[in-house]
Amino acid sequence: MINVNENFLDIKQSYLFSEIARKVEEYRKKNPKADIIKLGIGDVTLPLVPKVIEAMHKAIDEMANKETFKGYGPEQGYDFLREKIVEFDYKRRGIDIEKDEIFVSDGAKCDTGNIVDILSQDNTVAITDPVYPVYLDTNIMSGRKNIVYMVSNSENNFIPELPKEKPDMIYLCMPNNPTRNHIKQERIKKMGGLCNRK
Repeated sequence: MINVNENFLDIKQSYLFSEIARKVEEYRKKNPKADIIKLGIGDVTLPLVPKVIEAMHKAIDEMANKETFKGYGPEQGYDFLREKIVEFDYKRRGIDIEKDEIFVSDGAKCDTGNIVDILSQDNTVAITDPVYPVYLDTNIMSGRKNIVYMVSNSENNFIPELPKEKPDMIYLCMPNNPTRNHIKQERIKKMGGLCNRK
């Protein structure tokens, strides 16, 4: 008999951003003239630039031609893309990095969810509160029970408090949108030290 992962039952009933969208829509219907500033899920506001559109059309044309068609890409990403990432995102900023250190994935959300699978369920995880929901939900889905919340509010200028107990993992999403605050380097070192402490 197949069993389900019962950890999913511990997740809140509704995804945070769906709930925010529902409440905003409900408010908008009751207050049609209200000027609403949305601070929920981020979204783009401008169309793609012509160079991007041009490159996308070129890529589609390549996929329509037998000589230039590409199937599934290499698991680490295409070499030409990884080389450009090394050159433009790192070397131009004075950062020495090699192509084999670059992994091209389908996005940070999937990576954030997948990385917890290689870490023990017994790890204590420190998460800011409030937090981007995927950090919390993926740990709950993995069965992790030791979750410590680092309060981030107006009283501490939205810089999360250091946890009193030793975490094994710390999730930070900075700058802390929408406040644009950031954690100073000294504090980051202290947080790293917490994880290294025996």
